[in-house]
Amino acid sequence: MAGGYDLILAGGMVATPNGLERCDVGVAGGRIVAIGDLGSTSAAQRTDCTGLTVLPGVIDTQVHFREPGLDHKEDLATGSAGAAMGGVTAFFEMPNTNPNTLNEAALNDKLKRAKGRAWVDHAFFIGATDENADELTALELLPGCAGVKVFMGSSTGSLLVADDDHLEAVLRHGRRRVAIHAEDEPRLRERLALVKNGADPSMHPVWRDEETAIRATTRLLRLARRAGRRVHVLHVSTAQEMEILAQNKDLATVEVLVNHLTLTAPDCYQRLGTFAQMNPPVRDARHRDGLWQALRSGVVDCIGSDHAPHTREEKARPYPQSPSGMPGVQTLLPVMLDHMNAGRLSLQRLIDLTSAGPARIYNIAGKGRMALGYDADFSVVDLNAKRTITNDWMKTKCGWTPFDGMNVTGWPIATIVRGNIVMRDDELLGAPQGAPVRFQDTLQQEGQF
Repeated sequence: MAGGYDLILAGGMVATPNGLERCDVGVAGGRIVAIGDLGSTSAAQRTDCTGLTVLPGVIDTQVHFREPGLDHKEDLATGSAGAAMGGVTAFFEMPNTNPNTLNEAALNDKLKRAKGRAWVDHAFFIGATDENADELTALELLPGCAGVKVFMGSSTGSLLVADDDHLEAVLRHGRRRVAIHAEDEPRLRERLALVKNGADPSMHPVWRDEETAIRATTRLLRLARRAGRRVHVLHVSTAQEMEILAQNKDLATVEVLVNHLTLTAPDCYQRLGTFAQMNPPVRDARHRDGLWQALRSGVVDCIGSDHAPHTREEKARPYPQSPSGMPGVQTLLPVMLDHMNAGRLSLQRLIDLTSAGPARIYNIAGKGRMALGYDADFSVVDLNAKRTITNDWMKTKCGWTPFDGMNVTGWPIATIVRGNIVMRDDELLGAPQGAPVRFQDTLQQEGQF
């Protein structure tokens, strides 16, 4: 290659479009320019990947990094550091910060805050409200925007879009796929009396029962079909929803969380108390088994973390005054690699769920594949490494993980973003160089065609 390579990953098992192959990967200008036997070809930097597996960069499409306004829990620097430590090369961040991300100024503020501080690439969601539906067609096409996020339940203030008329209005403005938190707000209010005056944390999935999720997802699909709008249903937590979504794959894509695939009630509430509290809740083993069945049968399109950190002091409040959410961006890949080693899914399926799937769902430009011309984003892993996840390893400000003490097989060894090695052997390297993710839907507006 004329001009040489900036980086060569040498001697690893590479997840190519043709399957796992022992070969080299050449990088120049932040992109993949060669896959094959590069021999002793010179490069500015050469990394020995012998004994390691080189995956397309993992993309976590649902995180809450809390900046601005809630920086005591997390910020873009610490959250993205956790992403890099965990082998995640890009994140999509949610709009329920303070102020909410509802307009161009708020989006640009987040992009400005991320510049020079985010360790990995990133995009930010615009939140839909009852008031900004008419503006969403333009807002969703802004550079750095991951799309529109709707909260049908579990939110506060203007971010809540609870009734059918306003939800349909949101769905009729724009054309990109809309990300939806589907819990039925009227049912949540009806059932709040079950816990309002205090309860054991194990009541969380009783209050926010499966019908709360099923009802919202059913309403969403009816309205989305009427509006002719594609939707992405986030953190699906019930077996019944998966059966419904399987009949609507022409319209809806599906996310499941590591937490819902790994934890079960009542055990998690007995062990972790309010630290296991999240929305929608961790449910019993019947639902977890239903999620795995949906994953194996192809209903599930991607894995997310829903990284939603709170301080220990906040989580220790009596239920239900305790906030919902757990950290997860740093543990997504190690826990899923452990599931893979336990035989619950194949490596190819894991790649599909963490890189190719997000790229398909959100129409990401230049990411999600190990292919010439694509961004040189790599999650380099040791499939056989045996490690223990600990609170001390966490980079999140909150300093804890629900998986503390969990022994896993499979570990991220290096995180490479557009050819820059940002983590190697559990150590962050260099300075943050994350940049906004590009999307096929917005390239023309950005003048990149």
